[in-house]
Amino acid sequence: MLDPDNKERLYYKVMDVSSEESIRKVANELENDKHSVDILINNAAIDPKVQKDSVLETSRLENFSVDDWNFQLGVGLTGAMLCSKIFGAEMAKNGNGVILNIASDLSVFAPDQRLYKKAGLQPDQQPVKPVTYSVIKHGLIGLTKYLATYWADQGVRCNALSPGGVYTNQSDEFVNRLSGLIPMGRMAKKDEYKGAIQFMCSDSSAYMNGQNIVIDGGRSVL
Repeated sequence: MLDPDNKERLYYKVMDVSSEESIRKVANELENDKHSVDILINNAAIDPKVQKDSVLETSRLENFSVDDWNFQLGVGLTGAMLCSKIFGAEMAKNGNGVILNIASDLSVFAPDQRLYKKAGLQPDQQPVKPVTYSVIKHGLIGLTKYLATYWADQGVRCNALSPGGVYTNQSDEFVNRLSGLIPMGRMAKKDEYKGAIQFMCSDSSAYMNGQNIVIDGGRSVL
């Protein structure tokens, strides 16, 4: 958030989004410092990169541990619920606020595990997108719809943004495979979601509520 005494400075706090105690501590500190949260963007996640050899076996459902499941859901989904619960309730008291959940194009379809296939590995050794990623992103859409109706009469609206794959120097093989599934023929650039986020968090989208906006170069319409 911006420092009210200096609009060019950022005011920040560090917290554990999976801990209600940690979030409430930050919320109390902000209140004591006379800061109010008008916009909440839930974007915390654990995203193991499936291209790394260290997660080849553990990413597969047959080997996926309950500890990893609980940890990743605790950050990506429970964390979003807790932040919404604490900061959203304060927004409702103030009569105004926006919650934006960052989901994924995998909130509307299943991961294509062929994207991650590696030559020379047996089927039971192939890396995959972990089950938690899909569950969390689909769960965020459910949370979005719930929150959109929960505080609507108190001036708080909630939407979700589901971006497609963003190019961050992935391997040429992966980029080519994914680009082949996208009608625009490429992955997104890092800055291509800024405008959408600004729109969804501003009064320009004042009548948008409970929606999942998918921006994926057209992949999800195929």
